[in-house]
Parts: sequence; structure tokens; C-alpha cells
Amino acid sequence: MQPSEQYRGRLFVVEGIDGSGKSTQIDLLYKWLLSRGHAAFFSEWNSSPLVKRTTSRGKRRHLLQPLTFSLTHATDFADRTERSIIPPLQAGAAVLADRYVYTAFARDGARGCDPAWIRELYSFAVRPTVGFYFRVPLDVALDRILSGRPELKWYEAGMDLGLADDVVASFKLFQARILEEYERIVEEFGLTVIDGTLPIGVQQQQVREIVEPYLDGLLSRPDDGRIYRPLREGEA
Repeated sequence: MQPSEQYRGRLFVVEGIDGSGKSTQIDLLYKWLLSRGHAAFFSEWNSSPLVKRTTSRGKRRHLLQPLTFSLTHATDFADRTERSIIPPLQAGAAVLADRYVYTAFARDGARGCDPAWIRELYSFAVRPTVGFYFRVPLDVALDRILSGRPELKWYEAGMDLGLADDVVASFKLFQARILEEYERIVEEFGLTVIDGTLPIGVQQQQVREIVEPYLDGLLSRPDDGRIYRPLREGEA
């Protein structure tokens, strides 16, 4: 990965299996950065307008194999890196990513793609200033997801892998595979681990304490009294 030190801004990313609570934490971090007067931008996984329609069609028709799935997400990530990650970093803003390259490493690895090949595919990515991993036991994460979802999506449940005929059973097996990959990634890339079973406020306090030393010199947001929502991909 490319060093982040070449940019004036800071890149903070959150990772974890579904149900880890990472999205809640990055949303709270975003609001806190705004309250501190910093310019902040979001980048979300699988949201590039360049390939979003193609990805959606492939998922809807169950056309994506592990390799094409991986290449499609890499294309999405490359477009977002060029359009909505590097420019704010160059300007000196904070960029917050809800899932980053580590999601590809974990999910594609769980689908059987070669780990070395995946890492080479994403070698253009900017190394995060801080990469957080929200660690939760599998049963806790599964309970959070299954109690709040009316139904699971086909690829989300790993049904393309033939792990089980039942979608819930397949989801549990697929998430277990992803969790195993994440645990290897944490050590390989030195991600900062947060206990995702702690109260939300406690987790957020830990996140802020880790992030705060990197905030000096960041670009300030316009001081016009308005509350700014995250800038999403495809918006200007």
C-alpha cells in the first residue's frame, strides 16, 4: 500500500464482520470531528457510481463468481480512491472509510481467492492513518444481524459458495470464514483492535483518544453555522 504521509489529510477506516458495530462508531466519529471544526468525508464500500449498476445487476442475477466478484469490487475501490479518497486527503481533510481494502482481503479470502493476489490487486491503496478492527464473538454479531434483518441477501449469506442450502446456515458458515480471515489480517497489518462488546460510548471514547493525536493541522470545515452531512460518492 502507498504511504499516507504524503498527504496533508488523515485516513481513518473501520473494519469488522457484519454486526460488529463499526458503522455506528464511524458515524459517531464523523459527528465528533465536525463538532471539533474539522472537514471530514465518508467513503463507503461498494458505492462507486462507475460500477454500482453493473455490480447490482450481477448480484441480482447471481452472475458473479469469486474472481469476478473480487475484480468488480477492486474496480469500485479504485474509482473511489481516485475520486473521493485522495482528493480530500490532498486538501488536508479527514477521510473516514466504512470498510476498506481489508474487507476485500477478508471476504475474497473467504471465497477462496489467493491472498497474495488480492493484496497485489489493491497495492495502489493508501495505507490508513489508523485502521480500526471491531472485534466481536461470532454469536454476538450473528444475533445482532439476524434479529434486525427481514431477510439476508444471497451473496451476503455466501450462497454462491454452496456452504449450505439454508440461507441462515450459509450466512453463519460464511461469516465464520470471514472472521478467521480478519483475525489473520489484524496481525498482518497491525490494525487497532476495539472490543465491540463494550458499551457504544466506551468504544467511541477509545476511538477518539486514538484519533485525536492525528488531528493537528487538518482542514477546517466552513464556519457558516450549518451541519454538514457526509459527502457520498458521486456527489460534488
